[in-house]
Amino acid sequence: MRMVPAIAVAAGVSTLALLGAGAADAAEIKLQVSNALKTTMEELAPQFEKATENKLVITFGAAAEIKTAIEKGTPVDVAILTTAVTDDLVKEGKLTAAGRADIARSGAGLAGRKGAPKPDISTTEAFKHALLESKSIAYVAAGATAPYILSLFDRLGIAAEVKPKLKPQPTSNPAAKAVANGDAELGITQISEILPYAGAELIGPLPAEVQLYTVYPAAVAAGSKVPDAANALIKFLTSPAASAVLKAKGLSPG
Repeated sequence: MRMVPAIAVAAGVSTLALLGAGAADAAEIKLQVSNALKTTMEELAPQFEKATENKLVITFGAAAEIKTAIEKGTPVDVAILTTAVTDDLVKEGKLTAAGRADIARSGAGLAGRKGAPKPDISTTEAFKHALLESKSIAYVAAGATAPYILSLFDRLGIAAEVKPKLKPQPTSNPAAKAVANGDAELGITQISEILPYAGAELIGPLPAEVQLYTVYPAAVAAGSKVPDAANALIKFLTSPAASAVLKAKGLSPG
């Protein structure tokens, strides 16, 4: 059983107690959240709701697709997306810079079918060899890692060889899910999006030389009608209690 340090638990309880002080003014907070934080938010949301009596209405998806939805007027109070997408939405006046905070950092990894032999990907050359030897490679076409993945194949000089093996997936069928279902032999995606699927497992993070780290800030919507509750949520998501959950889900806090 995973043990959470007592100091983290104590700090988390303290944070929730402070947040709970405003329970009389309970609000409905609409969130738009990247898929990379899906399992994290599924665990943290009930804790926040219980402490504050606020209700979280969460929509998960690819950051790029959520950006388009927000630009078209989809209601939102807090968005947890990639840095680039958040920056764009702040410039467009859709999100505010005040109170913005980095919630998590995610590394990319390689997923394989659970129980199948794991290829060596400890070095860039070994990773390249694993891709060339694979029969199929899944990735999410609209995902935050997709442009980098495709450019990486070019960088490694294997774009032409792997092109016939590529299995671009819709956001409704993440790369690790495609691997778990047997639709692809390997999948490249955020590590936090590999761990939830029982039929798939993490072969390992991408080698350090070619690793991609994605930061996910949280920002309040410029037109939010519940800014105090929205900021309280962001404060909670940067607390020690939230950090412990983030780490368990394959993410680094902040």
